[in-house]
Amino acid sequence: MTGQTYAHDRAVDPARLEAMVDAAVARYDLPGIAVGVIVDGEVVLRQTRGELQAGQGARVDAATLFKIASNSKAMTAAVLARQVDAGLLRWDDPVIRHLPGFRMAEGWVTRDIQVRDLLIHNSGLGPGAGDLMLWPSPNRFTRAEVVHGLRYLRPRWSFRSRYAYDNTLYIVAGEVAAAVGGMPFDALVRREVFEPLGMTRCQAGRWSRDGVGNVAQPHARIDGRNVVVRADAATIPDEPMMAAGGLRCSLDDMLRWAQAWLEAGAVQAERPWLSQAQRAAAWTAHTPMPLGARMRAWDRSHFSAYGYGWRLTDVDGTSKVSHTGTLKGMYSALTLLPERGVGIVVLINGDADDARTVLMQALVKQFTGASGPHDVAYYAALLSTERADRGTSAVDMRTPARAPTAAETTNVAGRWRDAWFGRIDVCPRGSGLTFASERSPKLQGDVVAVDDRLQVRWRDVDVDVDAWLIATPARGRATALHMARVDPDADFSYDFEDLAFAREGDCP
Repeated sequence: MTGQTYAHDRAVDPARLEAMVDAAVARYDLPGIAVGVIVDGEVVLRQTRGELQAGQGARVDAATLFKIASNSKAMTAAVLARQVDAGLLRWDDPVIRHLPGFRMAEGWVTRDIQVRDLLIHNSGLGPGAGDLMLWPSPNRFTRAEVVHGLRYLRPRWSFRSRYAYDNTLYIVAGEVAAAVGGMPFDALVRREVFEPLGMTRCQAGRWSRDGVGNVAQPHARIDGRNVVVRADAATIPDEPMMAAGGLRCSLDDMLRWAQAWLEAGAVQAERPWLSQAQRAAAWTAHTPMPLGARMRAWDRSHFSAYGYGWRLTDVDGTSKVSHTGTLKGMYSALTLLPERGVGIVVLINGDADDARTVLMQALVKQFTGASGPHDVAYYAALLSTERADRGTSAVDMRTPARAPTAAETTNVAGRWRDAWFGRIDVCPRGSGLTFASERSPKLQGDVVAVDDRLQVRWRDVDVDVDAWLIATPARGRATALHMARVDPDADFSYDFEDLAFAREGDCP
């Protein structure tokens, strides 16, 4: 126990919380899930369901490793915060003080961007800019190439003018930490976060799937079944995205992580893991975020902002600190209610956007004093109503298509190069026209014509957002090629809009 007194509006009922987990698993047919709840320093719920891999029998437990995706960001920020505590850097240090070769597209931004700016999504780049160097994985980009590629990404807005979610600058943040710490980032995060907090199962960098064992595999819903996608190879590579979203942890690890932030005793210790000053900095509203209609309606929220690796808001009159993590077939969520002494962890190895939203919302409401049913069924119904009101539904974006004409083929066929993404070939193969990326092997597809536009339809099931090909000029032999998502509301990490290909030559 922390010795600190928290205000609760109702007694904790573990059976009610467990029933919510069961309801979410049943409603959304989840392949596997791990859920934990901390109240006043005690774990009051630790529940797991399902399998590491659907149909294979190995059960999820509290030691099962899940991809925590963007919940990695707060851990990266914590490594830097520990370095600030140690006097090795300052939040307002220019990035180029520690990474002299770092560049942004605009010289004044290169000079002015500070370490703190790497963490708070205010760079002026568009959402997910440069993410095609990270996903789909695996690919052939190195961490150094991702950092180098940022100089070619044109800003969409002025530096520090607004919030837009970013992954690539977190990779820069990890490289700053590595430069300051004199060791690779994976070694740093183990030394500064995993080891002192007892997060013994967490993995970073390169590691052996079977040597570590008990690793959940990601799933997608295909033909009404949970099917493994992006299955792990025997060796998990040290992927460039590590500092932004590449760490893996178990439920027990994430509960220890949550406790480290909730535990007042950790602040009062003679040698605290993190100083009170750096805890406050992490939970300071550095960048305002949009306050959505759902947050107003469901939570009576009044503000939304981003700290150092954390999202900050209020729910039913109490503060909420949280983050989510999303990778293909893996969903995570961590919510802290510091004034209530509550921490909630949800880890799922399936397509589970709705399940994560609904379950976390229902669990949070058990501790905020809100009156009403507020269970899984209640929030699932609200979500359905919200979508009906917007008139949105799942749409098959693959409308009828035809083979490109000879003139269309002549227009786009060739070898092309983008400054940060590298080379692609748009070339006749067999009876059709194909798109092939040199450095992102999963971006291989067939070029088809939809009405008078060309579209790339990807072959790999992992790549679920098709793209338009936009040639300039539109007739004759094009000299420039751009791309755009067929579904403009799809995941912004498919940042096709940031690509600008120049013709490099003819098809080989």
